[in-house]
Amino acid sequence: MRKLFFPILIFTILSIASFGLTSCATGLSDEQIAQLNSLKAEVSSLESEVKSLKEQKASLERSVGELNAKLEQCAKDKEETKKNLEKLPK
Repeated sequence: MRKLFFPILIFTILSIASFGLTSCATGLSDEQIAQLNSLKAEVSSLESEVKSLKEQKASLERSVGELNAKLEQCAKDKEETKKNLEKLPK
């Protein structure tokens, strides 16, 4: 859903801008300018959110990697402990 949102939003902004540029000689109305500014602010906000979420994702991936490394080390330690226990006399 988000993958489609950004292209649609950019298309909308470009459409409004091109319509304003190609419309009659009076230029953009105050309403169109306000709408364009609102869309620009929304794009900026969404881009910030995307950046923040990407940073959060990277942090989570690092944490998962660290936990997986610890889990692998625990498995190795467990196997080594089993082997050592088998060597002990009963």
